[in-house]
Amino acid sequence: QVQLVESGGGLIQAGASLRLSCVVSGRTSLTYAVGWFRQAPGMEREFVAAISRSGNYINYADSVKGRFTISRDNAKNTSYLQMNSLKPEDTAVYYCAAGTFTTRRPQDYNYWGQGTQVTASS
Repeated sequence: QVQLVESGGGLIQAGASLRLSCVVSGRTSLTYAVGWFRQAPGMEREFVAAISRSGNYINYADSVKGRFTISRDNAKNTSYLQMNSLKPEDTAVYYCAAGTFTTRRPQDYNYWGQGTQVTASS
């Protein structure tokens, strides 16, 4: 079994920065691709960013490209999402997920965290 725990969310002013962390525990002898998704109230869960097992392949949603940076530290079993220049429309619950492939589709990820709230006020 694999568990994921996100942290780092909060309430901040638009234009500020936050860094989210996602710690993966359990069967960590296998290194997983990690995806970050977000879900605003009344909206579907949407892709934000993903990083491959090695960290060599990274993919971003157009809406966050240039503002968000995904990374990982396999020695710490942790993935990070650095979010700069946050906008009110970035407000959502942010989830990290682990899976075999680095994709944009939520259904391709097997394990999910509980989510962390990010609120950017104008």
